[in-house]
Amino acid sequence: MKTWSHTIAVGALALAAVGIVAGAGSSARAEEQGKVIRLFDGKTMKNWYTFVPGEGKNQDSKGIFKIEDGAFHVSGEKFAYLSTEKEYDNYKLSLEFKWGTKKYAPRENTVRDAGVLYHCVGEDKVWMKSLECQIQEGDTGDMWLTGGAGGAPSLTVKGQKHTGGRVVKFADYEKPHGEWNKVVVICKGDKIEHWINGKLNMEGTEASLTKGKINLQSEGAEIYYRNITLEPLQ
Repeated sequence: MKTWSHTIAVGALALAAVGIVAGAGSSARAEEQGKVIRLFDGKTMKNWYTFVPGEGKNQDSKGIFKIEDGAFHVSGEKFAYLSTEKEYDNYKLSLEFKWGTKKYAPRENTVRDAGVLYHCVGEDKVWMKSLECQIQEGDTGDMWLTGGAGGAPSLTVKGQKHTGGRVVKFADYEKPHGEWNKVVVICKGDKIEHWINGKLNMEGTEASLTKGKINLQSEGAEIYYRNITLEPLQ
């Protein structure tokens, strides 16, 4: 299946070729635009802050968010999140996640749940107005359009416009419990793609949000996140 991300890749090659012809200055600028940013260094909270309702920014009395063995260890004990300090647009976000064993109320008797919220805008709260690449057992890759000031965001998928709520993924590509899964979110203008373990399972256009922070959820289940990188797209 040819997707618009394939077109981006072809276009990037063409632009790189133009840069070489134009001279070293143009080439250097193209390389800078395509530079991969390591959002998480595996050791510190650089580029990130925590938000726990009732406690606020960088206040985490229960130790919900820790760094262990090069990964963010999220207990899931309270609904909360890790957020990037900066806002981003036009990028390829890559990360890996793995489920832990613990679950907490009110989700102790349901499937494990978390997620990657992106294009998050507005004040810190659970949850910010955003688009979400769902991370949930059996539903990883779903889109959630989470509301906020001014109403819920919208997205067109397979010709149908959705405003708020859930848009079901095309297929399930999550690995068995305990294994690491790779999630890739591609955002180019008002277009988005979700890739799970190398396979496309959500694609949309005309997104009403195109820029914002990135949040990693704590939502009642123990989870680990690692190898978090962001590649700016031209």
